[in-house]
Amino acid sequence: MKRCEWVPPDDPLYVEYHDREWGVPVHDDQTFFEFLVLEGAQAGLSWKTILQKRDGYRDAFSNFDPSKVAVYSESRIKELQSNPGIVRNRLKISSAVQNAEAFLKVQEEFGSFDTYIWKFVGGKPIDKGWAEISQVPSKTAESDVLSKDLKKRGFKFAGSAICYAFMQATGLVNDHTTRCFRYGEITGRLA
Repeated sequence: MKRCEWVPPDDPLYVEYHDREWGVPVHDDQTFFEFLVLEGAQAGLSWKTILQKRDGYRDAFSNFDPSKVAVYSESRIKELQSNPGIVRNRLKISSAVQNAEAFLKVQEEFGSFDTYIWKFVGGKPIDKGWAEISQVPSKTAESDVLSKDLKKRGFKFAGSAICYAFMQATGLVNDHTTRCFRYGEITGRLA
């Protein structure tokens, strides 16, 4: 079974994530919020670090319920800074709280984050049909536009590269290479 080249075949955490989640179109607001928090936390670190701490993040951030995270107090933020189950960077923790507030405002304005986010890709996943992982960009014009809009709305840790990783993770973009078995499963085309 051929997978994308970035997946170490002997790493069950990566294999599970790649085979079940990465690139699958998301339409659940809580899942979107989860990936906003996780992608922001990943900045400057490996994705493996974040995957290993994912359960810790679920516990620390109220199972990624933005309405609960948005009201975290300063004392809760300080408490999280000593939590070994997450990345204990104060800016990243504070940004998750600020992003929860901004997330709720987006939901209020658009009815759901899902409605808001899918407009950046015209309502369907972008699929470039890359043959090689080396062809996949780290950011695109679409991630630039998304980043600018998120920042305007008060989101932090929302640079274009983070936004593009978020788009890949949540299936707004299908960057499985055409040789990967998941490409065919997600697109309905043979890999």
